[in-house]
Amino acid sequence: MFARVTLLEIDAVRTDVDAVVERFRSGLLAEVQAQPGYEGVFMMVNPDGQGMVMTLWSDEASLQATMGLAANAADSFTAIYRAAPGRESYEVKFTDAVDQRGG
Repeated sequence: MFARVTLLEIDAVRTDVDAVVERFRSGLLAEVQAQPGYEGVFMMVNPDGQGMVMTLWSDEASLQATMGLAANAADSFTAIYRAAPGRESYEVKFTDAVDQRGG
């Protein structure tokens, strides 16, 4: 499994943090989920607007194939950032997460 981590800083003075999360969930999530190799996403944000988005991919090829999507997604949120987001990719060596989708 591979992960892309995007570190971000939302301008919480000009933008409602919860509205940004909802915009991601309602506007971009389905497109991300439709990508081959998609295995999940975590979005973490504190009240000050600092946060990260971590997407999980089954293999490195799937992660690499979505680099353009990640860049376009970041660009579509440009107006809400205090600074340009940073992006890194990692191989996931260990995970222990509970499936939040139910089942």
